[in-house]
Amino acid sequence: MTGSLLTLNAGSSSIKVALFDAAGDGDAALPAARWSGQADGLGAGLKARLRVRDADGQALHDAPLEGAQASHQGALAALLDWHAKQSGGGRIAAVGHRIVHGGADFVASVRIDAGVLDALAKLEPLAPLHQPHNLAGVRAAMAAFDGVPQVACFDTAFHAVQPEVNRRFALPRALHDAGVRRYGFHGLSYESIVAQFARIAPELAQRRVIVAHLGNGASMCAIAQGRSVATTMTFSPLDGLTMGTRCGQLDAAVVLYLMRSRGMSADEVEALLFRQSGLLGISGVSSDMRVLEASAEPAAAEAIGHFAEQVVRHMGSLAAALRGVDAIVFTGGIGENGAALRERILEDCEWLGVNVDAAANRSGAARLTTAESPVSAWVLRTDEEAVIARHTARVLRAAG
Repeated sequence: MTGSLLTLNAGSSSIKVALFDAAGDGDAALPAARWSGQADGLGAGLKARLRVRDADGQALHDAPLEGAQASHQGALAALLDWHAKQSGGGRIAAVGHRIVHGGADFVASVRIDAGVLDALAKLEPLAPLHQPHNLAGVRAAMAAFDGVPQVACFDTAFHAVQPEVNRRFALPRALHDAGVRRYGFHGLSYESIVAQFARIAPELAQRRVIVAHLGNGASMCAIAQGRSVATTMTFSPLDGLTMGTRCGQLDAAVVLYLMRSRGMSADEVEALLFRQSGLLGISGVSSDMRVLEASAEPAAAEAIGHFAEQVVRHMGSLAAALRGVDAIVFTGGIGENGAALRERILEDCEWLGVNVDAAANRSGAARLTTAESPVSAWVLRTDEEAVIARHTARVLRAAG
């Protein structure tokens, strides 16, 4: 296969794109991007901007997006125009997409056709903050690259190997068979961490590991021998940890109360739980952990404390699912950059056998615990784009 692979991760107000060489062994270590770009601030009333960096993180392009460019399709067109003007830009051989929800039917990456696109659109109610934008990115890429293969890579697929006992809700069997089950998310990120951890700590990577993907969307996963055992997000990306604007774990009867006693419609409840809760709801200040940490408002400190407590409690639950734990890995925007929060969480996990090395944690070292710590802790930067590129290459090779 010649040319380049483009990966595309379309969110509600952003698009992340990266370019990889198409040649190479898709079963080898994660590939390195030639460049990566992000258009953020997309949408009405926002200040859109496009930034591109090379493999070493050096800026290649940084410019505002105005007018029609400040849309998902316009931003993608601007990025492709920039790419075409570069020497050796080359042909795009395929585009790989992050798709948050694959439902019960999509448990591996697949080439996208009209039938696949229609099936994925039916899952939009299960991931309203993500799926519509993921699919808008697919349609924009289809328009930009007529006839070029498009490949869907699913956040849910990594968790499809979980034991059946961890996939079920205690609901009638017919509902489970109809798809009301625990799916799990952030799978592309977890797969990235598994691959990286296998390189830097190969023996530990084959043991019992808890990965904490902490960001605006947050989840945790119990992994044994590189395979998902249990995770905090379940039927949708709403469940589990407290998040930026999502409530996380919630008694289902609260929804019934809101609808019956407060007269809220299904759309109003959805907006409350997905967009008005979490760190934003508790603090009344912001959904951004950096803003909360800088705030003097007592409610901001309360929101941070709530988030940390939920991580610690779920850490215990996942350790139980693994029947013990040998290593903890932090990733995601908060997990990678929040040294103070990591230290707070690890200190509260001392009962698990974690002895945090505060100096190493604050210095940016990969290992966060002392050499004598029975359970080691690490921080790794997730690389979902590399996983998407690897899956895209595999799908194309399998198709011949």
